[in-house]
Amino acid sequence: MASNKKYWKSVEELKENSSIVDTLRLNEFVEEIPTDEFLGDKKNLEASSTTRRDFLKYVGFTTAAASLAACEGPVIKSIPYVIQPDDIIPGVAEYYATTMADGFDFANILVKVREGRPIKIEPNKEAGGSTNARVQASVLSLYDSHRLKAPKAKNAEISWADADSQIIAKLNEVKEASLPIALLTGTCASPSTKKLVNKLNETYGNVTQVVYDAVSESAALDAFAEMYGVRALPDYNLEKADVIVSIGADFLGDWQGGGFDAGYAKGRVPNQGKMSHHIQIESNMTLSGASADKRVAVKPSEQNLALIKLYQAVVKGIATKEASPLNTAIQNAAAKIKKAGSKAVVLTGIQDKNAQLIALAINKAIQSEVIDVVATKNVRHGNDASVAQLIADMNAGKIGAVIINNSNPVYSLPNSVEFVEGLKKVKLSVAFSMQDNETANAVQYTLATPHYLESWGDALIKKGHYSLIQPTIKPLFNTRQFQDALLAWTGSSTTFYDFLKENWNSNVLEGTSWNQALHDGVYVSEVTDEVSASEVDADKAALELAKIKGSDLELALYTKVGLGDGQMANNPWLQEFPDPITRTSWDNYVTMSKADATTLGVINENVANGALNGSIVELTINGVSETLPVLIQPGQAKGSLGLAFGYGRTQGLKDEMKTGKNAYQFYKNFNNFQAEVTLKVVEGEHEFACVQLHNTLMGRGDIIKETTLETYNDHSLNSRKTWNKAPMVSLDHKEVEASTVDLWEAFDRSVGHHFNLSIDLNACTGCGACVIACHAENNVPVVGKEEIRKSRDMHWLRIDRYYSHEEDFAGDIETKENGTGVLGYKNAMSELEDPSENPSVAFQPVMCQHCNKAPCETVCPVAATSHGRQGQNQIAYNRCVGTRYCANNCPYKVRRFNWFEYPENDQFDYNMNDDLGKMVLNPDVTIRSRGVMEKCSMCIQMTQATILKAKKEGRPVNTNEFETACSNACNTGAMIFGDINHKEDTVTSLVEDKRAYYLLEHIGIKPNVVYHVKVKNIQEA
Repeated sequence: MASNKKYWKSVEELKENSSIVDTLRLNEFVEEIPTDEFLGDKKNLEASSTTRRDFLKYVGFTTAAASLAACEGPVIKSIPYVIQPDDIIPGVAEYYATTMADGFDFANILVKVREGRPIKIEPNKEAGGSTNARVQASVLSLYDSHRLKAPKAKNAEISWADADSQIIAKLNEVKEASLPIALLTGTCASPSTKKLVNKLNETYGNVTQVVYDAVSESAALDAFAEMYGVRALPDYNLEKADVIVSIGADFLGDWQGGGFDAGYAKGRVPNQGKMSHHIQIESNMTLSGASADKRVAVKPSEQNLALIKLYQAVVKGIATKEASPLNTAIQNAAAKIKKAGSKAVVLTGIQDKNAQLIALAINKAIQSEVIDVVATKNVRHGNDASVAQLIADMNAGKIGAVIINNSNPVYSLPNSVEFVEGLKKVKLSVAFSMQDNETANAVQYTLATPHYLESWGDALIKKGHYSLIQPTIKPLFNTRQFQDALLAWTGSSTTFYDFLKENWNSNVLEGTSWNQALHDGVYVSEVTDEVSASEVDADKAALELAKIKGSDLELALYTKVGLGDGQMANNPWLQEFPDPITRTSWDNYVTMSKADATTLGVINENVANGALNGSIVELTINGVSETLPVLIQPGQAKGSLGLAFGYGRTQGLKDEMKTGKNAYQFYKNFNNFQAEVTLKVVEGEHEFACVQLHNTLMGRGDIIKETTLETYNDHSLNSRKTWNKAPMVSLDHKEVEASTVDLWEAFDRSVGHHFNLSIDLNACTGCGACVIACHAENNVPVVGKEEIRKSRDMHWLRIDRYYSHEEDFAGDIETKENGTGVLGYKNAMSELEDPSENPSVAFQPVMCQHCNKAPCETVCPVAATSHGRQGQNQIAYNRCVGTRYCANNCPYKVRRFNWFEYPENDQFDYNMNDDLGKMVLNPDVTIRSRGVMEKCSMCIQMTQATILKAKKEGRPVNTNEFETACSNACNTGAMIFGDINHKEDTVTSLVEDKRAYYLLEHIGIKPNVVYHVKVKNIQEA
């Protein structure tokens, strides 16, 4: 029986002739679709009146929906060559060997050039080259639209001829006044440039070169000079080390120029049952601390005490019986060092000459084979005392001219105000700069310099290892090299190229070919020097170091592996690069232990959309105050704080890049440890852009598999049933290994290539070079801080970082298993969410696993994602309609959805939004349109190019010839790519290794990415 009752939804419906009721009756969804938010192109949508009901009506018809959303790919009008250059073959990449030497990063590299455009940086492996995230990203800085485009005098453009005549006239005035000319440069490892500086001195007289490093290693240089008579840095081959003890030295980061990770990783892979033992004593959680077997968290001032105790125990034989965790760790470290003897090494990052002398004395006493004091490194040459004297002399009117190159002291000097005042008192101030930065705006003449990819030059990165710098593109702007200017000012008509070539032929090549050296990028000469160590009073150094007092709260300043010293702050790839430890981008912040945060009332919390917010504090040191956000960091030593350099730039940057606060203002006396810190919480809340909000593994031992070296070497145990258990599933009511059960029919993989990627968790240091390499190779868009906060990052490759709740991950599993019953299990899981005060850390690169039985393929309604014969999971972008079913069905969560049209969109003003920035894009990879899914393709364009190259040359593909962007960029060998149907490829044996396992193997989807169990050497002495 029908009911005559009338139902109503609101009181408004009881009113007669209500306009609201009429509107609702005709249109249930009254608001318009917020198309301006997800389409991005507001200008074309201002007239749109499309409503949600209309949208849902159209969505039922795929073609109409696609038309409505304007999902077709962008049309790019190209202009062909009128006369094609002879040396360019369209579609074929050329590679040039060159060198990056910007004063902070030094690397032998290969540059991939397409149609005259450098688009990618790769390590020059034949020259022993390696790259980090900054080196990989440096190609984007070439296409920075904020670069200086011409010389300027008092902020007005000027011709080079006028600049030369005016500067030469002023230099002559300075010469007649008998005043010194100061050349202030960053670390210059160029022998040809040093020869030019001498020539400038001959022309004008009294020219002094002062070397200034924004992040100083002056104490280490001074200590080495006192002991070995040469102001340089020793090299360390960590592959030779059985025991590594590091006190405050992040040698897997930027310590002493970096580059130690490759040797370190070779010693960390348990070949033949052996691996090095690594002890790290530090304040901040660093990459080195994260990889250590034993990590001890202490305040910065306590690092001094640790080093003194270690010296006394190893060299003097004095072992105190103090009952403290630090003393126990030191005595254990000393026993390990004595046992290893010359196979041990001690490193320290304490920026104090006495501390550096003590470390050298320990290494000398044990006759360490790891340290190389003969073939020294030239990647840092800054002299703090000379810089301080220069500033004093400038302000006293004792300097006639200051010429600055490859340095931004107005930004990075802790006493920047004094330096700027000094600049006003000199007759001539000149800055050579690629950027319109803080220093460029404080001098009389700003001379635009080219990017290193547009330049000639050389570098002596390590004694005996000469590297050439050659241009890979003609200068984009009206720029000139510093060296060419020096030649012009000394009255020479020679170009720097000719000067460089003549110098190499006369003084470097020893009769070998210039062209061959240019092709190789390097020339290595034999180092026959004999170095003898002078006697130094290490006991006195220890007494002096012991006088340094700490305080209740201390600050440790450091560099991030992404932004470094800050000179590439206008690089969006680096700004969006998540810090490997904190997983936060677009910011610097004060790191603090949870214990201190609780005491001070500092909080970090997740808001409604999952993003991370945190408290803001006022930090005061030596009378300098700054407000900064706080990130609570597991592993941060109690009583200590951390703060990264490189942020807070204000000039020569896009507005989006002006992030963070300047930490250099706290860098008093160039000391990375500062005491007498005061902190108070202020009003407000900071919004972080954090890409990983889950901190711990929650006891999931199948994600990161870890064991100890002792267990790994116990051959009496069945390896598959102990530390590398095979996941089991039920079949016919019997427990069987998951790998033996298939839900789908298998593909025939016996014919052709079958690609696999091996990832060794022991070798991965989390450095992130692979992430930037993937960005460059695959045209991954930058989305900005706001989108990162919404979990819309577009990285195809992420490096998950996990902390343990207990002392190690094995303890986490035990805690989980002991949580019996519903309440017990719930409480155990709640506990496991909280990281330990000093947790174990593991890094795990995760990309599309290219499953042979891929769950994404079965749910795509338009067959946009499918499986290739070579094992790659492929996406046809023009078929994808953005249902996102594949992302929902992916257990690894590695698929990315294009919420916006990132190119040609004013809301995303990064490299894809201007003609200059788009020059970096790889023409072999599609620029994805809004509304489609994208993910790792296992660099299918690279594998196909390798196959086609071999076919063209009439040969099979060579052993280990296949590469992906990530495997090519990996310095440590953690990522190995290859064809498992080619039995000689390294990856074939790695897939069958007893440490090999698959991520979420129990699901039965058979990935083509294999991981290797992490082994830790935790045996006590």
